[in-house]
Amino acid sequence: MQKKLSDYLVITLKGMAMGAADVVPGVSGGTIAFISGIYDELIDSINALNFGLLRVVKTKGLKAAWVKVNGNFLFSLLLGIVISVFSLAKLLSSLLITYPILVWAFFFGLVLASIFFVGKQLKKWNVSLVLSLLAGSVISFLITQIPASTGANPSALYLVLSGALAICAMILPGISGSFILVLLGVYQVVLTAIHQRDIAKIALLAAGAVIGLLSFAKILKYIFTHYKEVTLAVLTGFLVGALYKIWPWKQIIETATIEGKIIVIKEKSISPFSFQGDNLLLYALLCALSGFLLLLIFERWGVKTAK
Repeated sequence: MQKKLSDYLVITLKGMAMGAADVVPGVSGGTIAFISGIYDELIDSINALNFGLLRVVKTKGLKAAWVKVNGNFLFSLLLGIVISVFSLAKLLSSLLITYPILVWAFFFGLVLASIFFVGKQLKKWNVSLVLSLLAGSVISFLITQIPASTGANPSALYLVLSGALAICAMILPGISGSFILVLLGVYQVVLTAIHQRDIAKIALLAAGAVIGLLSFAKILKYIFTHYKEVTLAVLTGFLVGALYKIWPWKQIIETATIEGKIIVIKEKSISPFSFQGDNLLLYALLCALSGFLLLLIFERWGVKTAK
């Protein structure tokens, strides 16, 4: 069905939601794409970006190539993502420092809702799906236990690799690309590069993202086509395992000072009642509920606009 201008404006708004999620460690832009009903179209459009496109350009022209890759869709979505990332990077960085418990509680609610929405795609559970979910949960939890790297001035090659790995996670429902950047030790570097408009570092990350996107999308398309049920069970498990990482109340175990900034290397989740200081429990619960309801509203809206 031919899309109207209003349809592409909606896609841009969904891209902004994806971009907002991708800035946050623990929340996946791929999950947002999935629950908003554009995931299949996104993967199909990315897969159309291949060397065969050059032949289309040569034989049929740029317009035919644009249509082949669903260019209007990709442009609208990318526009929304870029708007969101550049506008939210500095704000989120500041909020995570000023109101960490409330911000993480909001994200916790988002991820809880994501577990529900991704998991409900599985209509009939069986032993293999339960085992897949448990495996995904264990793997995700173990990843959260990896201490963050402290590379304050990464090399160009490391930034390209980081961009490639992060984008793979970003388009995969259940895994946060930002969290991968945290583990690689370049999350703060990336946020700083974005709100300081460091074109060189942004270009290196973008180059890695393009490489990762074009290679991983084909794998993702294959596994979703042939092993969709198992894949969704594993992804639901990834979300469950990630809850530990974004639990609002933390006890810092190890830090490092890099370029005058204190960076958390290792921390553990604790009970809000064991938290030293104001645990903001009531406000945190309200923030978590807000996050859950926001995703509920977004999912309903996504279903309607995808029809």
